[in-house]
Amino acid sequence: MKSAYELAMERLSKTAPTVKLSETQKKQMAELDSQYAAKIAAREIALKDEITKCAGAGEEDKAEEARQNLIAERKKLQSELEDKKERIRAANKK
Repeated sequence: MKSAYELAMERLSKTAPTVKLSETQKKQMAELDSQYAAKIAAREIALKDEITKCAGAGEEDKAEEARQNLIAERKKLQSELEDKKERIRAANKK
């Protein structure tokens, strides 16, 4: 007798089968993860430094603007990463 989890996974695999990636594609995706983690970390360091300076100088408006920039840049970089990963996955489907 199958559990509810196993039945749900079977139904899911029928509607959206998992994509098998080649070793090359796995390496490409790992490399992208590494590159984008470094880009995000670099932007966080730069903007957090700016946030600290602005907050220390009593410029809360500029500090908040820098916080919003950090959030926006992180989202943008994560979106770029997912787009590139999707291209790799799509290349596998062809």
